[in-house]
Amino acid sequence: MRVKIKKIGKHTYPDVVLTCGKEFFEDDYVDTLLNPIGIIEILSASTEAYDRGKKFQHYQFIDSLAEYIMIVQDTVRVEQYVRQSDHTWLYSEYQSLDDVVKLESVNCEMTLKDLHAKVPAITTPAPEN
Repeated sequence: MRVKIKKIGKHTYPDVVLTCGKEFFEDDYVDTLLNPIGIIEILSASTEAYDRGKKFQHYQFIDSLAEYIMIVQDTVRVEQYVRQSDHTWLYSEYQSLDDVVKLESVNCEMTLKDLHAKVPAITTPAPEN
């Protein structure tokens, strides 16, 4: 789903959008969300710099956004930013398949093992020589 950042008039296409409660849309087409509470981006070699940099800077203009998650696709690594009441962002990092990420914005938990379940290069140990 497309997200509009009203304060700067920019549209983006996050990989995953989290909502809870009443959703507000740009128009009657109901394809552009105005109030996500969480956004998840899957980082690839071609998108990582933008997702970490300008895109996250833009997302911070969304008043409803409480959480930003970046999932690295080629290694076991998840980074989480949770907006605090003073508008700072609390950073957490997860690097083990046994780690549990608590999605504060939607009161949900997910293990890195579940996140990477369909990534054979990560979940299957390399053969020994």
